[in-house]
Amino acid sequence: MQGSLMASLMLLDTASLYFRAFYGVPDSISRADGTPVNAVRGLLDMIARLTTEYGATHLVACWDDDWRPQWRVDLIPTYKSHRVAELVAGAPDIEVVPDELEAQIPLIRRVLGLAGIAVVGVAGHEADDVIGTYASHAEIPVDVVTGDRDLFQVVDDARQVRVIYTARGMKNLEIVTDAVVVGKYRVLPEQYADFATLRGDASDGLPGVAGIGEKTAASLLAAYGTLDELLAAASDGGSGLSAPVRSKLAAAADYLAVAPAVVNVVKNLAVPSLGEAGALLCPVVGDSRAELESLATEWNLGGSVKRLLEALDLSQ
Repeated sequence: MQGSLMASLMLLDTASLYFRAFYGVPDSISRADGTPVNAVRGLLDMIARLTTEYGATHLVACWDDDWRPQWRVDLIPTYKSHRVAELVAGAPDIEVVPDELEAQIPLIRRVLGLAGIAVVGVAGHEADDVIGTYASHAEIPVDVVTGDRDLFQVVDDARQVRVIYTARGMKNLEIVTDAVVVGKYRVLPEQYADFATLRGDASDGLPGVAGIGEKTAASLLAAYGTLDELLAAASDGGSGLSAPVRSKLAAAADYLAVAPAVVNVVKNLAVPSLGEAGALLCPVVGDSRAELESLATEWNLGGSVKRLLEALDLSQ
């Protein structure tokens, strides 16, 4: 099959998906001892469907090696602060994750490994940064699967990079292209990070510029193009920028000096090549297949493993 498919890369915002699976699949689904497996089953079903439906030939499950990097917190202390369960000195902070989901994450890693699915994370960085790096340098079309609108900034029709947006559920997937971003927010994808910086985002603990909401942020970027150009206009008395906007930007000067580094995904991480990562999708054979099938029985993973194996069988 793969020989007849155009090469394409699918990048999973893995945590976004397993959280969605956990909350979307009944927690009554468990192994015999009562350990829940709903997130595992839901994630595997997502992968089987997505890779088949969108014809992916390569897949990377991008991982949060650090979901709240200290360097981002140093710049904006409120970054994701409302999601912290415990601050850990010298190590990644502990995120608020239900115990029933936390217990499933090692099994998720194990199953992905047995299925030959590449898992890539980078120390001190979020999955978004891994996605940003692969999406920015890929030489084949890219589909980014996420429920996080922050990743709209990587959409690029010219390079065939789009987002498969899961926020409304797997039954209502939305393909996000340049036109969709413009239609939703009246900014281009390459302006989205500047737009989010100005508007702020309570879900990430980003305060934004007080008094500048979505409509004003979009209008300012339509007029000036980038945040840098807007700030240059704010410091130029003859630019024509209104006094109220100048005042709001001036009041937020400290925030605006650091926020872009927090909001923009990193695009230059040292990640393994697709070949080095083992991103090419292939049928699972031999001992790995036998172990995966045994695991499916032991952990009551039901048809989810079967559907994943069938999807991977179609990849060649």
